[in-house]
Amino acid sequence: MSVAAGGARAQTTNPQELFDRSVRDFLAGRVAESVVGFDALARMDPARAPQLWQRGIALYYAGRYQDCRSQFESHRTVNPNDVENAAWHFLCVAKAETPQRAKAALLPVGPDARTPMRQVYEMFRGDLTPEAVMAAAGSRPDGQFYAHLYIGLYEDALGNASLALEHIKAAADDRYAMGGYMHAVAKIHLAHLQRGR
Repeated sequence: MSVAAGGARAQTTNPQELFDRSVRDFLAGRVAESVVGFDALARMDPARAPQLWQRGIALYYAGRYQDCRSQFESHRTVNPNDVENAAWHFLCVAKAETPQRAKAALLPVGPDARTPMRQVYEMFRGDLTPEAVMAAAGSRPDGQFYAHLYIGLYEDALGNASLALEHIKAAADDRYAMGGYMHAVAKIHLAHLQRGR
């Protein structure tokens, strides 16, 4: 489907329907169509816009890094404890500017009790190694999935292609399908890496 067609599809007046369609488009790998829908939803329902972390991720894959950064800065106002929000903000800034500037602009977070999110945050801050994040993930599949995903994304932002590919491949493996939306993100990122974007 073309972006124009996605734009035509975005004409619904039902915000939940538009959100659901945008998510479906993203999960199916139709990133451009997903962004069209999320942008329309943000215009249609400005009060809901800060909650749309899914839009921020879609903007990242669409290469709209400044808009991506703004989305995650906005999301922090409704979800200040989320390490993933800070990580995606870092990724957007790293692509738009440099990893050094992304580190300097890293959003603060509150307590995020999910394993190994505290360690993921310390890695993005430059205070912990990816190996320490993997060790903190333990043996639980969900912890291992998030460790692989965020190490892969981090290594990609730093330009370490082989390490990024290794960890993203692991995160995209079907054994981690319980990762839901973020598992789809791993698969989309893997496709981007394999295309050499």
